[in-house]
Amino acid sequence: MPAGWSESMAGGLSNDPAEVSRWWTAFNDPTLDSLIELAVAANHDLRIAQARLRQSRAQRDAATAGFWPTLDTSASFTRLRISDNTSIASLASGLTGGPTGGSTSGSVATSSSSGVSGASGSSGLPAGFPLESNLFQAGFDASWEIDVFGGKRRALEATTADLDADLDALHATRVSLLAEVARNYIELRGLQQRLAVTRKTIDSQRETLDLTRGQFESDLASELDVSQAEALLAGTQSQSPALEAAIRQTIHQLSVLLGQPPGALNEELSPEASWPDGPPDVPMGLPSDLLRRRPDVRQAERQLASATAQIGVQVAELFPKFSLTGAIGFQSEDLGNWFTGGSQYWSFGPAVRWRIFDAGRIQAQIHARMAMRDEALARYEKTVLTSLQEVEDAIATYAAEQIRRDALHRQVESSLRALEIATSRHEQGVGSFLEVLASQRTLYQAQDQLAQSETNIRGDLITLYKALGGGW
Repeated sequence: MPAGWSESMAGGLSNDPAEVSRWWTAFNDPTLDSLIELAVAANHDLRIAQARLRQSRAQRDAATAGFWPTLDTSASFTRLRISDNTSIASLASGLTGGPTGGSTSGSVATSSSSGVSGASGSSGLPAGFPLESNLFQAGFDASWEIDVFGGKRRALEATTADLDADLDALHATRVSLLAEVARNYIELRGLQQRLAVTRKTIDSQRETLDLTRGQFESDLASELDVSQAEALLAGTQSQSPALEAAIRQTIHQLSVLLGQPPGALNEELSPEASWPDGPPDVPMGLPSDLLRRRPDVRQAERQLASATAQIGVQVAELFPKFSLTGAIGFQSEDLGNWFTGGSQYWSFGPAVRWRIFDAGRIQAQIHARMAMRDEALARYEKTVLTSLQEVEDAIATYAAEQIRRDALHRQVESSLRALEIATSRHEQGVGSFLEVLASQRTLYQAQDQLAQSETNIRGDLITLYKALGGGW
């Protein structure tokens, strides 16, 4: 990372370590603070990101559960009847899964005497052999795969990194949301100031028109002067509807950002108010601070960690998998002695499974995961460079707009003085009425541009705070 910022620190910037987690409070505007709080509580994009975070947390919990044994329990009752035309040999073969393909469980090899008996000599079964029987069974089955070669540990690392990435994605959503709310609020106040300037100019130009008409009736002004004054007034009046519509649209946008219907904030935000004051200095910190402060950079780094861990998951598939399995339960043909010691059965033993041939499928998956890791690395490096660029651009824009604002202030002052001189010259009969109208037009344009510049400065400041990663 660079040792410092390449752009000049002039224009309200400082190199002090930055604490920008609640940057909007530096504007000292209670209305803005209230809008921010409502947006954090109800914005739909933030709720979407929170739901994704809960999904990732649940997936990590599922990966953690893979380290523990699985335990199943079951209970069943079976009523079984054997065919009359079954021999002892075929019955034994069926019970053991032999050539007859029978699927009857071996646990019913001993029949109860409670069923119907076969007739002597009518089949291959002995006389009195029970054709029907009951089987009561209950027990537990357990299995535990031992993570010898780290596949499950790598999977847990991957899901943990995914969880961290989604948490940083939530933070990034919050950063963007707060900047968007503040920017729309600043634009709203800027539009209201521009509308106020327009209305004030309309009143001044209307007075000039009324005065010119009176002079025309007294043969002190020409009809041309009246027409030019009317045209200037109409042109200024044409600006009001567009500004009023933009104000309504901005209020609608703010309402939606706060999770409310478009007209919910009309009553609160429609009254005219000035811009909030910006802080005297913006603490910048060092470029390396972005690695920890910018949530999108943190998210990209966590995605790289997840992609790297996924390589280990695939590598573990090259090696054997060891597991322990067991079962214990009770099995009986008589409900009365179902849970006695003689009805107990159990089994336990280790197992190993090793894929020795898959036509290179695992190696191909490893190579694919390595390529995904390289992609995540390149994306991370790009995100870091982009974050540096955004801060440098924001510094340059913020500083340049302050210089432009100061020049516009001087232009407004000079335009006011020029209008006074032109009006005085016209009243003395030295200057033309066209000079007065031109001075009025120049003054209005300068005041409107100054209002836009004041709005831009505060918007550029918000962009700088966002580029610094402030807001979480």
